[in-house]
Amino acid sequence: MRMCPGTLNGLSVTGDAENQYQTLYKLYDRCEVVMGNLEIVLTGHNADLSFLQWIREVTGYVLVAMNEFSTLPLPNLRVVRGTQVYDGKFAIFVMLNYNTNSSHALRQLRFTQLTEILSGGVYIEKNDKLCHMDTIDWSDIVRVRGADIVVKNNGKNCPPCHEVCKGRCWGPGPEDCQICGFEFPLKTLKLILSHTLPMASPSCLVTKTICAPQCNGHCFGPNPNQCCHDECAGGCSGPQDTDCFACRHFNDSGACVPRCPQPLVYNKLTFQLEPNPHTKYQYGGVCVANYNFVVDQTSCVRACPPDKMEVDKNGLKMCEPCGGLCPKACEGTGSGSRYQTVDSSNIDGFVNCTKILGNLDFLITGLNGDPWHKIPALDPEKLNVFRTVREITGYLNIQSWPPHMQNFSVFSNLTTIGGRSLYNRGFSLLIMKNLNVTSLGLRSLKEISAGRVYISANQQLCYHHSLNWTRLLRGPPEDRLDIKYNRPRRDCVAEGKVCDPLCSSGGCWGPGPAQCLSCRNYSREGVCGSDACARCAHFRDGPHCVNSCPNGILGAKGPIYKYPDAQNECRPCHENCTQGKTHLAMAGMVGLPVALLILGGFFLYWRGRRIQNKRAMRRYLERGESIEPLDPSEKANKVLARIFKEPELRKLKVLGSGVFGTVHKVIEDKSGRQSFQSVTDHMLAIGSLDHAHIVRLLGLCPGSSLQLVTQYLPLGSLLDYVRQHRAALGPQLLLNWGVQIAKGMYYLEEHSMVHRDLALRNVLLKSPSQVQVADFGVADLLPPEDKQLLHSEAK
Repeated sequence: MRMCPGTLNGLSVTGDAENQYQTLYKLYDRCEVVMGNLEIVLTGHNADLSFLQWIREVTGYVLVAMNEFSTLPLPNLRVVRGTQVYDGKFAIFVMLNYNTNSSHALRQLRFTQLTEILSGGVYIEKNDKLCHMDTIDWSDIVRVRGADIVVKNNGKNCPPCHEVCKGRCWGPGPEDCQICGFEFPLKTLKLILSHTLPMASPSCLVTKTICAPQCNGHCFGPNPNQCCHDECAGGCSGPQDTDCFACRHFNDSGACVPRCPQPLVYNKLTFQLEPNPHTKYQYGGVCVANYNFVVDQTSCVRACPPDKMEVDKNGLKMCEPCGGLCPKACEGTGSGSRYQTVDSSNIDGFVNCTKILGNLDFLITGLNGDPWHKIPALDPEKLNVFRTVREITGYLNIQSWPPHMQNFSVFSNLTTIGGRSLYNRGFSLLIMKNLNVTSLGLRSLKEISAGRVYISANQQLCYHHSLNWTRLLRGPPEDRLDIKYNRPRRDCVAEGKVCDPLCSSGGCWGPGPAQCLSCRNYSREGVCGSDACARCAHFRDGPHCVNSCPNGILGAKGPIYKYPDAQNECRPCHENCTQGKTHLAMAGMVGLPVALLILGGFFLYWRGRRIQNKRAMRRYLERGESIEPLDPSEKANKVLARIFKEPELRKLKVLGSGVFGTVHKVIEDKSGRQSFQSVTDHMLAIGSLDHAHIVRLLGLCPGSSLQLVTQYLPLGSLLDYVRQHRAALGPQLLLNWGVQIAKGMYYLEEHSMVHRDLALRNVLLKSPSQVQVADFGVADLLPPEDKQLLHSEAK
């Protein structure tokens, strides 16, 4: 599918008719999908527009105005989406296509396969020679109810539609009909097919007027079972999503889909979103694997939105969030710029700038104003626009600064001075004659790539003496510093204007732990600190954060035992304690035994109740209904008659027969009862098992054949699951399964139960991450006094 860009020129053109034709040819030759608007304006009468015949879809609008050619050949155009509309409401706009001084004029729009306009209306007016437009049922084509349809003042004395078209056509021939092909009689269909038509069959002329109500306006026949797929637009040749003539939403390699394959898909085994190897991106109405544009989430776009920036990721150009202010480069001042200094006339141009291409100069004519050039004084508050600047490629020259601002903290985020262009005698950083500045405040500056540093005649400036400038200067540091005539070091020290103790020997830009060139201990969000955190993640032992309080650690006077209090502060245990504690020493020694006694009593009570319930259940299963029901909602059974199982009785002879049955002489078969009793006991043993990794026996149904009722696990056996998902099984999942099976088998061993048939077929899945061991009649009860079970069955 070949896609091409549309235009947005309206009625404006560049050049004459020949130049306009060449532009159309370059844009739309063999184009199938116009990504935008199809605008055909001021084209001459001899223009060959046959190259337009391949166009099947226009995403915007179709504009045809002030042309002289006779026929517009768009025989394969099926859908106009109308994502953009002309004059605010029209998806098709055709007007003034004739020459008043000659007979050249537009006579036919060959839109024979146009069946759908998804958004927007139709305007066709003042085309003196254009015929048959008033015969078209535009309401059948326009999707939006109430859309404007204006068709008037066009050609007169036009030939009628062909007789097979039933009065609705795009032209005079039988191939120009709008009416659906399957309504035509057989003789008419043969007549249509005898012509060289652009469509594959007459069924492609189906319109929503002909469709059954169930088809929602899209069908390939008149019957209710001949509806198009819901994702089709413009008709179809069959019911599948691959049979659509055009797609309602997106075309994915010939199939119409509601959305393109997403970058992330959910893995049901790992319960995580994972990269989709079949990812495609939206480009207009098409899903593409890659394209010569930038990708924003799931779509191809020409440029990233304002809050994102373009990055290369896995070979693709992606739009990623800026994580703050997006990079913005701005022109600087001074040499090579139209501005000599920052002033009130240009400071608004530095809003949101992150990189200065060139230099920044701050001169007295900029701050105090320039009467000669009628530039007013600069509002000092506007200097805060430079807080976003991270890099200056040239130099920074500050020779004038507002008196009330005692540092240059507006550049607190400046990290790099490039020095690609230098001031005067090779300076990349020049600060001079700022009488009220007490500190530099350039807390983020990490590099001066080239040039010299000149800091002079700042009478109140301190802290600069402490800086290790060699950490900032790239290249040889010799003869690159010229720092003089500032506040003497001794005066600064006498006034306490020195670096914070948390700063390293590298010095600082000003007072406080936030102005250090580097930290003595550690930095938290740009502020130096000791190891005394504001809040510990676990426990605090004195000034230190620790994972646990000391418990028996050898100290200067013996082992140290501490316990955490309510504020997670480690407190020393009583001197008489030899182990750690949780609260006060005496309270701990008295309270712990009491707590153990209470827990022990509760455990014994709970275990007794559980044993009683098990015994009651066993009696219920062995004897049928009891006199006192287990469930209060059930009826009590006071009948003392016994219920015999069929294996317990042996029939000897017939004593007689009647209408309602036959009477047999029977004797009680002890062996059958014992056999049934042993099987029942065995099943009751299984029924008493209750574990997360053992399949639970819910009940049993006695009869001629004993039936067991267990939990239903829809995922089936582990053997079948492993065979079906062999390629997707990771080592962690296999290890988890093994641990769960081992836990289940250990539980069986604890309850004197032998499985004897452990295999993948007897392990069932409750979920992809949880397995349960199944035992259907192969386990045997092993009395506690037995130590071995001999098994001779061949495997």
